Amino acid sequence: MTAKDFLTTDEVLDYLQANLRTVYRLIKAGQIAPVRVGRQWLFRKADLDGWLASSRQAGPEGGGSEAGGDRPWVLVVDDEPQVRDLLARTLTSAGYHADVAVDGPSALEQLGQESYDLLITDLQMPGMDGLSLIREARATAPDLPVIIITGYSTEASAIEAINLGVAGYLTKPFRLPRILAATARALGEPVPVAED
Repeated sequence: MTAKDFLTTDEVLDYLQANLRTVYRLIKAGQIAPVRVGRQWLFRKADLDGWLASSRQAGPEGGGSEAGGDRPWVLVVDDEPQVRDLLARTLTSAGYHADVAVDGPSALEQLGQESYDLLITDLQMPGMDGLSLIREARATAPDLPVIIITGYSTEASAIEAINLGVAGYLTKPFRLPRILAATARALGEPVPVAED
């Protein structure tokens, strides 16, 4: 191995034509791996070339953000850390890439910076509720599928959710297979597990 076989972080950004957040996502997803050389983190050019080749095979229509067309990216928004983290872990273990946001404004910021395939949001959150988040998200991403999760379902919120065209409406507590089935349906994938 020579120095030309490795790239610095700045060189990776240029080589992949990606931003730092995208590189971080690829590392988190295990698609590329940094290597510690002395005091510096470097990336194997062969790993980057492998990822580029696989993402080209997925094609531009392969779904997802710029960071990996192989599996969809899901943004989970919930003010309850336990629910948020459980959903993210469940989605990740099922092969999806999951990002999280603690509230509506944070989610809107992330939606403005990255492309997501699915939004899963709590209905009742302090500040901006889930329905307001959906309305604002749809202003910039009208085709973004949305799943609502809520512990406080009302007829009015269910009707508004239907009017907003949500792909799923789940009440807490829910079983994890139901969220995976709803996710698959929202993304147009085969439902991998039984719902109950």
